[in-house]
Amino acid sequence: MSVTPDVVVCGEAMTLLLAEPGVPLAHATTFRRSIAGAESNVAAGLARLGYASRWLGRVGDDPAGRAVLSALRSDGIDTSYAVVDPSGYTGMLVRDSHPSRAIDVQYYRAGSAASRLEAAELRPEALGGARLLHLTGITPMLSASAHRATERLLELAGEQGVPVSLDPNVRFKIGSADRWREVVGPLLERVDLVLAGADELELLLPGRPSRAAVDGLLAARPKTVVVKHRDKAASCHTADGAWRQEAFTVPVVDPVGAGDAFAVGFLAGRLSALPPQRALAQGAAVAALVVQCANDTDGLPDRPGLDRALHSFVHQGESVNR
Repeated sequence: MSVTPDVVVCGEAMTLLLAEPGVPLAHATTFRRSIAGAESNVAAGLARLGYASRWLGRVGDDPAGRAVLSALRSDGIDTSYAVVDPSGYTGMLVRDSHPSRAIDVQYYRAGSAASRLEAAELRPEALGGARLLHLTGITPMLSASAHRATERLLELAGEQGVPVSLDPNVRFKIGSADRWREVVGPLLERVDLVLAGADELELLLPGRPSRAAVDGLLAARPKTVVVKHRDKAASCHTADGAWRQEAFTVPVVDPVGAGDAFAVGFLAGRLSALPPQRALAQGAAVAALVVQCANDTDGLPDRPGLDRALHSFVHQGESVNR
């Protein structure tokens, strides 16, 4: 039986084949299988921190789809509203892993079950009682029907008074810069909380540097705009002021997933009504934990793990849990 969710996410979840660390994708022969998806990463992270999470989306009626749903459920994520497509397939992402060179990512998703998401499949009760709906720009970029489904979710959230957060999560292998501006740019002013890189704001809101973009968004609907800066720091902006958090210095094994991890920590802070500076620190801490692991989710902490890590990062205290 599903429970009332704290957070609902909707998006693509795929099989991830991760090459052995340090080996370029063209030469890799050994891969580790797990799952990938910006929205499912956030759902998993929030579930581990104790928040009831629900995933909406589509998978194929295939072994990969069953593995995706099993992995989500193993993290305590409610998949009762997921759609299993009997004629579609579950997408796949293949990539290598290296801390100090460009990472090669290959997607196999065209025509996948996720890209066939339909607005009619999103039932109003899927958002019932939710405290937050989290979306990324990836979903509306997958297809015209997935774009319409995203619009439907925004309508449902508005009707039910559910706050919405949006991370653009720009990926140029899905579409051109112009297409991202056309599809995702207008969504920024239709949500309550924006989590975006400075480069993403400049791309999606052309002609305005990131600070001007922030001011423009705050003058529209969003009440909070979080900017992830090029130097890895992050800042939170509201009508009441601005706060900044530097990145915590850690050895990086794999940088992929840092943005989703930051969203986990920050959104957890918002769900717990923490002040902006504390929410930023949580975001930085979760990101620092995730980049020390090879895939997107292994480093996502539970609540005691996050508290220990944050204390260690801030106070330079004992780092061994004895």
